Amino acid sequence: VQLQAFGGGLVQAGGSLRLSCAASGRSFGIYYMGWFRQTPGKEREFVAGIRWSGSTTHYADFVKGRFTISKDNARNTVYLQMNSLKSEDTAVYHCAATSSYADIIIPSSYNHWGQGTQVTVSS
Repeated sequence: VQLQAFGGGLVQAGGSLRLSCAASGRSFGIYYMGWFRQTPGKEREFVAGIRWSGSTTHYADFVKGRFTISKDNARNTVYLQMNSLKSEDTAVYHCAATSSYADIIIPSSYNHWGQGTQVTVSS
């Protein structure tokens, strides 16, 4: 599975961005897809995730009510709509996929990663 993330950029606090993650290759083997973010000197942290089949979603507490994860199976694409952005949301955002049931908030549970996309929120 190959993942390509895009949609990052520079936005003012309170603004919105939508990230996309397109999957190609053996995407039929995907069980779950997640978005993580990372800032320099910090570990990668779980942001949101979604079951590839069905609609079960999970969110980190710090994005609940502001971010929404969704997917378009026909396009093999997962989206992360980010609203009410804060300066602390500034990070490199990565999408990831796992083909097995595991602890979905742990980066090591994922066996496929896309390149990161930079999100910068100015205050």
